Amino acid sequence: MDYLALSLDPEQDQPLYQQLYRYLAEEIAAGRLPAGEKLPARRVAAQALGVSRNTVETAYAMLEDEGYIETRERSGQYVADVSPLVPSREIAVVPDVPPVPEAEYTFSTRSMDATLFPARTWARIEKEVLYTEPELLNHGQPQGDLALRSAIAQYLAGSRAVRCSPEQIVVGAGIEYLLGLLARLLGGRLVATEDPGYEKTAIILHNNGTPTVPVQVDGGGMSISALRESGAQVAYVTPSHQFPTGVSMPVGRRTELLGWAGENPERLIIEDDYDSEFRFDGRPIPSLQGLGGNRVVYISTFTKSIAPSIRIAYMVLPPQVLADYRRLFGSYSSTVSRFEQHTLAHFLARGHFARYLNRARSVYRRRRDLLENALIAVFGEERLEFGGTHTGLYFTVQFRLGKTEQQLIDAAAKAGVQVSGLSPYYHCSQYAPGATLVLGYASMDEEKLEQAVARLGRAFLS
Repeated sequence: MDYLALSLDPEQDQPLYQQLYRYLAEEIAAGRLPAGEKLPARRVAAQALGVSRNTVETAYAMLEDEGYIETRERSGQYVADVSPLVPSREIAVVPDVPPVPEAEYTFSTRSMDATLFPARTWARIEKEVLYTEPELLNHGQPQGDLALRSAIAQYLAGSRAVRCSPEQIVVGAGIEYLLGLLARLLGGRLVATEDPGYEKTAIILHNNGTPTVPVQVDGGGMSISALRESGAQVAYVTPSHQFPTGVSMPVGRRTELLGWAGENPERLIIEDDYDSEFRFDGRPIPSLQGLGGNRVVYISTFTKSIAPSIRIAYMVLPPQVLADYRRLFGSYSSTVSRFEQHTLAHFLARGHFARYLNRARSVYRRRRDLLENALIAVFGEERLEFGGTHTGLYFTVQFRLGKTEQQLIDAAAKAGVQVSGLSPYYHCSQYAPGATLVLGYASMDEEKLEQAVARLGRAFLS
């Protein structure tokens, strides 16, 4: 056999048996060693190759384990019947999309101030959980461990007037994941999404086979008359702080929306309560779910309130949806680490979350006030119209400066300030107001906010 003239190199990183195995596997796979051909005995092969018999035995054993060769009793090793591999055509790998370099000053709506997070407290609880609850290395409950679901239910009852039991809560790794599951439960029903609204919502629903239709948002949230005209059976809304306009849905509109859902047993409301923890003016408006729980799926996340990298979200399912969830996904394992679940459960139950939120609200309120006042000082109140300043970590500003929205964005970029406009969030562009920016203020401290506004002043007024 030709391979007995093979030269094995002891200087290579690969051991000798691996070199021999790889060579024979490639020859067999390519058909150069045909099926039925007998391999030399181990002793003969070892002598010819100048290696130990153990080297040949190990290579042969690996080939037999993977089906390249077979042993025939009292006869030896033979090449197995392996179909020759068809050489695969090389396909160019699409490179990663390079991250957009951040400007020196960024009014992002996606970021928060990581320095506010109580990292030492979280780390202490996480260490405690790791050392005192070794059983968490095993599988947990599919909907999330009861300890966390109970803590969430108690928190929601006190802070958002959500009426639910822990059994109704499903914990998952981010709203995107949970929304993908929820889309499957909708059974192809048409979903009304807000216009303007968060584009990713429609993308996730579409990717999971759920059709969507944009429905106009006015000063009170999603228009009920437009919702009726759309023919949708499900309404996806952000009533506490509509994204991106920042409007809150008043109680009259909320009861009207619940009335719409109650007219047909197939209708459902999905309430996305993504940043309701940060309300600065007046009392928080109770959740839509608390007004009509049997028609509302309540969904939220700790991404905004704790940190974007802590991928823990949850949804509260009404009984009929919960039954479908358990039928379809009852055997699925939870996508959140049990150690993180129990760390968060203790973080909530021991009051750390409430204390952190109080401190963060105070900081973010100061930043909101500073940004609003700085803009007025630079541009004058008559040139500005603010929206959604009462809640959340961003607000909108319409600039009456005789410039288009894109001109403002371009001018800000040249000044080293990254801003985003409101118009891209609109599906129907005729509804978009002119020259409106969406300014997130969570990721910059007071000094940087003042510097950023000063740069905007020079850029916009020149």
